[in-house]
Amino acid sequence: MTAFAASGPPPAFLEVGKERAARRIAVRARAGSAPGLFWLGGFNSDMRGTKALALDAWAAEKNRGCVRFDYSGHGESGGSFAEGTIGRWLEESLAVFEQFCVGPQVVIGSSMGGWMALLLAREIARQPKRRASLAGLVLIAPAPDFTEQLMWNGFSPEVRHEIETKGVWLRPSQYGEPYPITRELIEEGRSHLLLGSAIEVGCPVRILQGAQDPDVPWQHAFALAQRLPADDVVLTMIQDGDHRLSRPQDIARILAAVAEIDK
Repeated sequence: MTAFAASGPPPAFLEVGKERAARRIAVRARAGSAPGLFWLGGFNSDMRGTKALALDAWAAEKNRGCVRFDYSGHGESGGSFAEGTIGRWLEESLAVFEQFCVGPQVVIGSSMGGWMALLLAREIARQPKRRASLAGLVLIAPAPDFTEQLMWNGFSPEVRHEIETKGVWLRPSQYGEPYPITRELIEEGRSHLLLGSAIEVGCPVRILQGAQDPDVPWQHAFALAQRLPADDVVLTMIQDGDHRLSRPQDIARILAAVAEIDK
């Protein structure tokens, strides 16, 4: 757990998908003024991490709305992690956004959540008539296209062969137990790749990237910034920052970026 209190009422649950694809998504929504905060977590993380709780505490202090949730197979949500794909988690992100958010929102995406935030922005642009809209994006060590660029392209021939023949490879993690990388995750992810062309999000973007990040190289953040519109996109490089960016000084930078979207 973290320095920020994780106690409180149990989460609400939103049913997403139908029949065998149905899963219960755990959501914690704090009522408050706009623009609200909408949290999108990382791959194999949950809504009780340091950054998510810090944002929720800041929202409570400022009387701002705040919505955070767990993807299926993560945290308090139902479903299997091994069945997760980018499209499946995007479907859940959209469902939670539409059900729990009203008015302008600052979407904060961490790592894989940065990819989700960009995909969410694209979907909102396609159907702008919604109860909620985008005030801006704050992307923390964003990892768009990570299944292809940061996983598949970097895997050894032996790992690729195991994924192709067995359908899954257990990837060691410095953050805990090994976790499954499935063939479906890799193959389905290819239908959501963004970095091959311009990315129109229609709102301000703030990117925070650690130069010492072992999981998402700083060059990846630069590649993303080059695909975004030139106006109102700010990339902040944290020279001694790692992937998590969860130190007090990192949290302060994240909150400052969120607050800047209001101005």
